[in-house]
Amino acid sequence: MEYGLNPLIVVTFFPLLGFLVILFLRETQKEALRWTALLTSLITFGLSLWLLAGFQQNSGDFQMIYDLTWLKIGPALIRLQMGVDGISILMVLLTTFLTPLAILSTWTAVKEKVKGFMLFFMMLETGMLGVFLALDMVLFYVFWEFTLIPMYFLIGIWGGKRRIDAAIKFFLFTMTGSLVMLVAIIFLGLTMGSFSLPELMAANPLIYTAQLWLFLGFGLAFAIKVPLWPFHTWLPDAHVEAPTAGSVILAGVLLKMGTYGFLRFNLPLFPDAARSLAPWIGTLAVAGILYGAVVSWAQKDLKKLVAYSSVSHLGFVMLGIFAFTVEAAEGAVLQMINHGLSTGALFLIVGMLYERRHTRELNAFGGLWKQMPILGSLALVVFLSSLGLPGLNGFVGEFLILAGTFVSPVLNNPWFAILAALGVIWAAVYLLHAFQKVFLGPLKNEANLALKDLNWREIITLIPLLVLIFWLGLYPQPFINLMAASVEKLLK
Repeated sequence: MEYGLNPLIVVTFFPLLGFLVILFLRETQKEALRWTALLTSLITFGLSLWLLAGFQQNSGDFQMIYDLTWLKIGPALIRLQMGVDGISILMVLLTTFLTPLAILSTWTAVKEKVKGFMLFFMMLETGMLGVFLALDMVLFYVFWEFTLIPMYFLIGIWGGKRRIDAAIKFFLFTMTGSLVMLVAIIFLGLTMGSFSLPELMAANPLIYTAQLWLFLGFGLAFAIKVPLWPFHTWLPDAHVEAPTAGSVILAGVLLKMGTYGFLRFNLPLFPDAARSLAPWIGTLAVAGILYGAVVSWAQKDLKKLVAYSSVSHLGFVMLGIFAFTVEAAEGAVLQMINHGLSTGALFLIVGMLYERRHTRELNAFGGLWKQMPILGSLALVVFLSSLGLPGLNGFVGEFLILAGTFVSPVLNNPWFAILAALGVIWAAVYLLHAFQKVFLGPLKNEANLALKDLNWREIITLIPLLVLIFWLGLYPQPFINLMAASVEKLLK
């Protein structure tokens, strides 16, 4: 237990230092605002690598714990308690890796109110990191709700034509689930005399009825955030109207807060309820996989296609979590990373196209490979990774999930894996169809003749994602080693 310069505190709150610097810059200093935000996020990524260097991957326990009493409610203490294990450190690395790339993508896309945009982005990064590192349930809730504020404004101010409706819908959906979770947190903390996750995990479980209601209370908030079908209806609007950088972070990190919540709270705290409800959640997950894939295929808007694909891909993650096998759980965590990389890259590509053509309609494109060979080549890798081609990152996570689900003693039905595998086939259908419509064939529109290929800033934005796409596809073992001990302890 540490009270000094704890690395978790440094990593979590360092973006707020950039927030303070940006606060004192003038709105007219756009380049200084952009560079301050970018450098702050890059330093935060460096600090997360420092965190990784001190992490003991053979231990499934929480490490580098920071524990400071905040206030007391009845018999229970609310603490500034933070810690990291093999699951959360991967989420921290994903967050700090994607944030500077998202900021880099705004260089020409965000031209007005740059100061406000960067202020909200720094706030958002701190909120996301806090969610993955908080061990006190009240502190977790504070960070969880804190992320709503900057994302609401990022969509509502810098979004598309229907940005206000999308921002309000996003806020109301998420807030509704969060308030139910808050009631569950208060009941659990006061009943057990503690809001500390490690203490609650060490205590005897509650009776089944209490577990069931608390599972549903926590689970509603997490299911909306994932989004698990049929709680997904806020997602397409939020993605389509959000600015490119907002979509990257929303898909890459914010959605993972839901799946992370199920892993961090619902499984260890309510184990009996989790096992009994696993077939029902598995059914919703498979329905989401198939629904998201079919609806993606029907889309005419490229960004909406990518948005609905998230419903399908995160259905795989939920299926892996509730299969209750080591292989499926490791695949689920790996797929959380994979989805953040591949879908984040897809949204960046859509944003680059939109900046040039000011449309996302598939029929407006065609034959762009001849006009933009660099973008075409990079996009091909990203599309293939998203559909799960062997050798790229998407295949590894989906393979582990399907293999672990097939032999799951809790789901106890191979049809979960068989039907989910159809989602992989449909992913190939809608992604290859979209790639063909945009990049292959003859040039359809004279406006496309004036399009310029990627510049160096855009190439630098995409290349780190492609490096990890190949790394995870060809040699995922280092990432599995990081999480293995924590996953095994969780499932026990």
